[in-house]
Amino acid sequence: MEHERDEEGDDSDAEGREGGERCDGERDARPGSEGDAGDAIPDDEREALETIAHGAVLTSGGVAGQRALIAATEFALTRGLGPTAYGVYALAWRIAQLLSRLVTFGSVPAIQRYLPEYGADPDRQGAVAGLAYATTLGFGLAIAAGVWLAAPVINARTVTEPAFAGTMRAFGGLVGLLGVVMVASALFRAVGSARGEILFNKLLRPGVRLVGAVGALALGYSVVGVAGAIVAATGVLAAAAVPLSASVTGVRPTLRGARAEARRFYDHAAPVAMSSLGKVFQNRVDVLLVGALLTATAAGVYNVVLVVIAVAWIPLLSFNQLLPPVASELYANDRTATLNAVYGSVTRQIVTAVVPILAVLAVYGREILGLFGEAYVDGYLPLVVYLGGVFVGSAVGATGWLLMMTDHQYARMALDWLLAVLNVGLTYAFVVRYGLVGAALGTSLAIAVQNGIQVVLLRHFEGLWPFDRTFLTPLAAGGVAAAVMYGVRAALAGPAAVLAGSAVGLAAYAASLRLIGVDPRDRFVARRLARRYRTALAERFDR
Repeated sequence: MEHERDEEGDDSDAEGREGGERCDGERDARPGSEGDAGDAIPDDEREALETIAHGAVLTSGGVAGQRALIAATEFALTRGLGPTAYGVYALAWRIAQLLSRLVTFGSVPAIQRYLPEYGADPDRQGAVAGLAYATTLGFGLAIAAGVWLAAPVINARTVTEPAFAGTMRAFGGLVGLLGVVMVASALFRAVGSARGEILFNKLLRPGVRLVGAVGALALGYSVVGVAGAIVAATGVLAAAAVPLSASVTGVRPTLRGARAEARRFYDHAAPVAMSSLGKVFQNRVDVLLVGALLTATAAGVYNVVLVVIAVAWIPLLSFNQLLPPVASELYANDRTATLNAVYGSVTRQIVTAVVPILAVLAVYGREILGLFGEAYVDGYLPLVVYLGGVFVGSAVGATGWLLMMTDHQYARMALDWLLAVLNVGLTYAFVVRYGLVGAALGTSLAIAVQNGIQVVLLRHFEGLWPFDRTFLTPLAAGGVAAAVMYGVRAALAGPAAVLAGSAVGLAAYAASLRLIGVDPRDRFVARRLARRYRTALAERFDR
C-alpha cells in the first residue's frame, strides 16, 4: 500500500498476464529443499529478492527505532502536557503531518522513478534533484503562509483552545523543513542506499523531535513552546541533510538543465501530488473530523491509537524500502514475469511478518494503550477496528508503488479522488454516530477498498497478481499464536501478560510455520541473508 503511476497498451498487458501465469505455475512446482529452490529461481529474481529482503532487514531496524522514538515522544508529551493540552498538540501535529504529504508535490516518487533510469547521466540526475528541492521549498513557503492565516479559523471550527493557533502556526513552518528532509532521504533511497534513508528519515527526523519536545518540557514551556522547539530542531536537521545527501549519493542538485527535465518530471509528479491530496481525504480525514466533531481529549486519544498502530505498518514499510527502484528497473527492462514473481514473494513475506504483530496488538491492545495513561484505554476498540485496515493494506503488498513504477499514475489519481469523496461522507457519518470507533472504521474501509481496487488494476494493466495458496500458511499460524496469547492473558494480567504472552505467542507462531511448511523461496532468501550476515560478522571480528 503506497502510491505511483500509468503505462502501456494491450500488447504489454497480454505479455504481463502470461508472465504472471507462468510465475504462478512455477511457484506451485517449486521443490522443497533450499538447494533445489535456489536452483529453480532465475538469477535476476534471486538478486531482486535478496536486494529487497536485505533492504527490509536494514529498514525494519530503522523503522522499529523510528517507532520507538515516536512512542517515546508521545509518552513524554502525554505525561508532560496532560490530556487537553496534548490533544491540542496532537491535532496540530497531525495536520502538519498531512500537509507534509503534499509539500513535495510528488517529488519523492518522481525521484524514485527517474534517478535509477538516469544512472549513467549525473547531469540529468542533478536536474531531477534540483527540481525536487525547488518544488518542495516553494510549496513549503506557500503552506506556511496559508497555515498562518488559517490557524485561527481552524481553531474556531475544531478544539477552540487558546493555545491551538500558536501551535498550528509554528507547525506551519515545520512542513517545508520536513519536505526538505524527505527529498534528501529519497535521494539515498533512489540510489539503493537503505542506510542513508533510514538514518535521516527514520531515525534523525523523529530523534530531533524527541530532543526538541523533551528539552522544551524540561524548561517548562507550554504546548506552543514545545512546537517551536521541534521546528528549530528540525531546521538544523534539514540544513545538514542537503549537503550530506549530495556528498554521499553523488547526486548534486542543480537547476541547470532543469527546464529540459521539467515536463517529464511534473508529468509524473503532478498526478502523484493530486493523488496524495486525494489520499489525505481518503484515509486521513479521520484526524480532521475527530478534531472538528469531538473534543481535544478525544483527538489526543486517537493520536495515541495512531502511534500504536504505526508499529503494525513496519513490515510493509520495510519491504517497500528498496522495492520501488527494483520494480522500476525490472519494468524498464520488460521483465514483467520476474516482477510478478518478486511481487508475490515479497507480499507473502510481508504477510508473514505482520500477522504476529496484529495478533499482539489485538490481544494486548488495552494494556499497551494504558501505558500512556488511563484516559487512553478508551482507544482500544478503535485500535482493533483499525487493525483490519492494516491487515488488508499489508496483505496486498506494494500496490501503490507498483502502479507508480509501472507508469499508471493517472489511474491511481482518479481512484484516489473517487474514494476520497466517498470516504469523507462515510467517515463523517461514522464519526457522528460512533465517535472514535467511527473514525477508525472509515479509515479502515478506505484502506481496504483502495487496496482491493489497486490489486485489480495491477492485474488488468500489467498482469501482476501476488496471491496463491502459500498465503494461507501465515494466516493459520497467526490463528494458533492468537489463541496461545489469549490463554496467557487469562492467566496473567498487566505488563507481565504482554511480555510473557507476546514471547510465547511468537514462539507458537514460529513453530506453527515450521510445522505447516515455509515456502521454498522464503526459506532460500532467509538462508542467503543469514549466511550473508554471518560472513559479515565473521569478517568484522577477524579484523
